[in-house]
Amino acid sequence: MKVQFLNLARLHQPIRKQLDEAYQRVMQSGWFVMGPELSAFESEFAAYSEVRNCIGVGNGLEALHLLLRAYQIGPGDEVIVPSNTFIATWLAVSQCGATPVPVEPLMETHNIDPALVEAAITPRTRAIIPVHLYGQPADMDPINEIASRNGLIVIEDAAQAQGARYKGRKVGSLGHAAGTSFYPGKNLGALGDGGAVLTNDDVIADKVRLLRNYGSTIKYQHDVAGYNSRLDEMQAAFLRIKLKFLDEWNNRRKAIAAIYSQCLGGFDGSIPCVPDYADPVWHLYVIRSDYRDEFKAHLDALGISTVIHYPIPPHRQGCYAGSGYKTLAIAECLARQVLSLPMSPDLSDAEIDAVINSVKSFRK
Repeated sequence: MKVQFLNLARLHQPIRKQLDEAYQRVMQSGWFVMGPELSAFESEFAAYSEVRNCIGVGNGLEALHLLLRAYQIGPGDEVIVPSNTFIATWLAVSQCGATPVPVEPLMETHNIDPALVEAAITPRTRAIIPVHLYGQPADMDPINEIASRNGLIVIEDAAQAQGARYKGRKVGSLGHAAGTSFYPGKNLGALGDGGAVLTNDDVIADKVRLLRNYGSTIKYQHDVAGYNSRLDEMQAAFLRIKLKFLDEWNNRRKAIAAIYSQCLGGFDGSIPCVPDYADPVWHLYVIRSDYRDEFKAHLDALGISTVIHYPIPPHRQGCYAGSGYKTLAIAECLARQVLSLPMSPDLSDAEIDAVINSVKSFRK
């Protein structure tokens, strides 16, 4: 049996009629930017995320970038980031002219290690960006305590974790503000690019609203040098439909992850670890193996599609060549070992069994 890593066409098929109706509604309205669909989605997603403000923007990278700009973080400043993350977390800092300062992850969760954060703080540090990687919340209480003690801003990168909870609280509500992504493959994905800022800080929310729209609140009047980063009406309409199914889909992801973990306990490698504080939503199910490349080839040959998240750490990317980053041993180790198994709410029981049997059949 062939198992795709992600099949968005199949995921959308049961709600195709509602998505078509959303498309028709926007087309008939003739309003495509900054209209009623965006306003409605912002209200609905803010309520879902348990925050006062949601500001729709162009994508997840711009959500983080605009937040950093709203907090007036720029040249000469430093921002603590995980060494193990998608590069957008770092790029948002660099695009402000600030310097990303990497902190290694916990090997058990792959998320930033709070015990290492304080040693990375310097007089130039302005903020910490913890990432809720793979849909699992970072350990936020110690991070927030360190930030409070040192006068730092905490910006969550919640791009992979819509709906996840930390000690009962929704991600996106755990720091000063958060950025998230609606890239199509996310748990809550648009049918194109999109992102949002989440915050309970009304002043920061207004600054982001200003920055996303050319620095303007009154047409042709520009108070700051802003950007064009607006979640459009069509994507907002699609997201309003998909938000209604997000908890159902996340629950299915949790059920699949539970089956994987139960059946792969004897796997010759490492399966994900979930701390007591975390209620993850399993954007990805990531296992580790010292024989990752051979393992991936084995699964490919059996028709099981897998992805490596991520094969090259940010500090080893060409765009950061010459930046002086030293060896980050844990991030580099994870880059050699990690492999993501198929994880999507539309996976059938037969496909799940095929994945498990194929994994079990691997011998180093």
